[in-house]
Amino acid sequence: MSMADVAARAGVSGQTVSRVVNASPRVDAATRSRVETAMAELGYRPHRAARALRTGRTQTIGLVAATLASVGNSRMLQAVADAAAARGYAVVVVRLGKSGRIDDAFDRLLDQGVDGAIVLNEATERVRGRVAPVGLRLVVVDSPGDDRFAVVQTAHADSARSAVAHLLALGHQTVRHLAGPVGSFAAHERERGWRGALADAGAHAPEVLRGDWTAASGHRIGAVLAADPGVTAVFAANDQMALGLLRALADAGRRVPEDVSVVGFDDVADAAEYRPPLTTVRQDFDALGRHAVAALVGAIEGDPRRAEVVPAQLVVRASTAPPPAP
Repeated sequence: MSMADVAARAGVSGQTVSRVVNASPRVDAATRSRVETAMAELGYRPHRAARALRTGRTQTIGLVAATLASVGNSRMLQAVADAAAARGYAVVVVRLGKSGRIDDAFDRLLDQGVDGAIVLNEATERVRGRVAPVGLRLVVVDSPGDDRFAVVQTAHADSARSAVAHLLALGHQTVRHLAGPVGSFAAHERERGWRGALADAGAHAPEVLRGDWTAASGHRIGAVLAADPGVTAVFAANDQMALGLLRALADAGRRVPEDVSVVGFDDVADAAEYRPPLTTVRQDFDALGRHAVAALVGAIEGDPRRAEVVPAQLVVRASTAPPPAP
């Protein structure tokens, strides 16, 4: 079936069918519905390769990630895939190889003929100082400002600040920080928010203990924190490390929140099912994905956007309480 067949069935011009196929706003709702009905009745599907030859675009975008094992990256992948599909774009995913070279990832994407790419989280560090290949438009997620690319990020520092302020308002004299890895923009910003909240309250900033985002690292470092009777509150840089911390505190016989309050970050799907349910900062991964795809599609289609900061929300559950009485 061809576009001409659809036009004849719907009683419209071929140009109108083309506009519907390409999601043009220049078609009224009734006409769009008639064309879509004709397409469904005839079994017509746009030919992506033919359209690429005609427009010079494949309507395929790439996504570059250091890993898909972390909750944040896997949720971002889903959010980007959903947002891209809503705009008629396909997604090609590449991971940084053993070399860790971002140029290798870009080469693989160019081989797939993508129109542009979204670079996620830890992989964004590899983009700094690099020049993107000619014709490959980029959007980076969670990265310091870079005038060369559009940047989309969570308000990590502000939301971490509010999480620590919540603990201090409960009466804790200070808050320990179980931080993410060196080199992670998100970890750096969450640590900055932690320090800011302590400075606002005139509270002492203890030594930072650093994990690698995994529950295992949270458990290992949690054992150190659990052995210190002066620890009454901990802000973990993500929920997975907070989970390991909760286990370490339980192993040491320290109750949460009666003895130690714990706050995480991300609000993973299971955070409300932890024991106790975890107070955490909820990242809006769906909004991050929508903004990242919108920025990239804008750059591809000639409507570039520069920066977008997505707010995050503190969700208070049962893992925080006032400190134990002296």
